[in-house]
Amino acid sequence: MDIDSAREQMITQQLRAWHVLSGRILESFSEIPRERFTPPAYAGLAFADTSIPIGHDQIMWQPKVQGRLLQALQPAAHEAILDIGTGTGFLAACMARLGAQVHTIDIHADFVEAASRRLSDLGIDNVSLEVADALSMDSSRSYDVIAVTGALPEYLTRFEEMLNPGGRMFVVVGLPPVREAWLVTRGKDGFARESVFETDVPSLINAPVPAAFVF
Repeated sequence: MDIDSAREQMITQQLRAWHVLSGRILESFSEIPRERFTPPAYAGLAFADTSIPIGHDQIMWQPKVQGRLLQALQPAAHEAILDIGTGTGFLAACMARLGAQVHTIDIHADFVEAASRRLSDLGIDNVSLEVADALSMDSSRSYDVIAVTGALPEYLTRFEEMLNPGGRMFVVVGLPPVREAWLVTRGKDGFARESVFETDVPSLINAPVPAAFVF
């Protein structure tokens, strides 16, 4: 199967089948070359319905989970976006296509360096990258959209407090083997937290763990 056919099969059999139906989101998956963001050792899995190891015990999420994240957040062209957990840079690339400016951070410098090269090679220039620990980063800046791509075993409010009024945040909360993906919105009367689906992804590095639970 050629790359274009594999990409289309990913969209029709994974994203659409998992209720990712937004035309804007599907177009981002069609136009951003996922294969360019996949580690060479796993090139054959670029469009597969599986998570992909990328080093440092981290993964590139399944396409359908990334699609559901983007559909929940619906980044708009005028919005400032924070991507916590750069990884390979694919999600930042998709959000850059959908939003005005993306700031992406990762604790691993090699992830940031590799993602920077990939984005530059594709001419994506509305992404700024930073090596940083999300739990100690400057929290004085605010954003319209925040994607937290490492799970929080114990929910923290520090990230939602960085949302502008009307802002949205995606975060995975809880303990393995099944955690909840939340959409958090900031309204005029406070924050609303809605569980949108169940999944399991690696925890955000340095995130606190409930005292009664040991990995």
